[in-house]
Amino acid sequence: MAVDRSAAPDGDGGDELRGTGSEGPGEALSAPVGTPTGAVPARPLDAIDRDILRLLQTDGRASVRSVAERVHVSRANAYARINRLIDDGVIRGFSARVNHERAGHGASAYITLKIVQNSWRTVREQLGALPGATHIALVSGDFDVLLLVHTPDNRTLRELVLTRIQAIPEVLSTRTLLVFEETDLNTDPHA
Repeated sequence: MAVDRSAAPDGDGGDELRGTGSEGPGEALSAPVGTPTGAVPARPLDAIDRDILRLLQTDGRASVRSVAERVHVSRANAYARINRLIDDGVIRGFSARVNHERAGHGASAYITLKIVQNSWRTVREQLGALPGATHIALVSGDFDVLLLVHTPDNRTLRELVLTRIQAIPEVLSTRTLLVFEETDLNTDPHA
C-alpha cells in the first residue's frame, strides 16, 4: 500500500497508508514509477527506519499515527521516513497475506527448473504470466530457477507443469516439490 501523498500529516488523523483502490484482492501495490532499482544506493537505515520496516512488514495497513507512536517519533517524521523508504526503493509495495487454501488454491508447489544458459529474462517473463505464479527467483546450485505456484488442485498443478512450463522451449527440466504446510515469517501471529 502506498502512502497517500495528496494529504500531508496535518493533525486531522487522515494520515493512513492507502492504495489507489484499483488493486485486486491480494494484489501487491508497487512503489512509485521511477523508483531506483539498484542504480543509486539507498541511504543507510537507522534503528528507527528498521523499526518502521518491521512494523509495516507485520501490518502493512498500520496508520502513520500508529507507526509514529510505536517507534516514538512525530507523525510528520514517520510520514517523511516512510516516503523516503518508498522513494529509495527500500519499500517496494504492500500486499495482503493470503490463505491460499481458503482462497480456493489448495495445492501449492515449489517448482525447480533448469533452463538454457542466458535465457533467464525470457523464461522469467513467461513464468510470470502463468496463473498462480507468486514468486520467481534465479538461484545458484543444482537448478537455475525456483518458482512458487498456487493452484486450485493437483490436477491443475499437473497441467500447469506438464503443458505450460515444460512447453517453454528454454526449460530443460523441472522438479515439483509439493508444499504440505507453509508459515509466513515476520508477521503478527494473531493476524
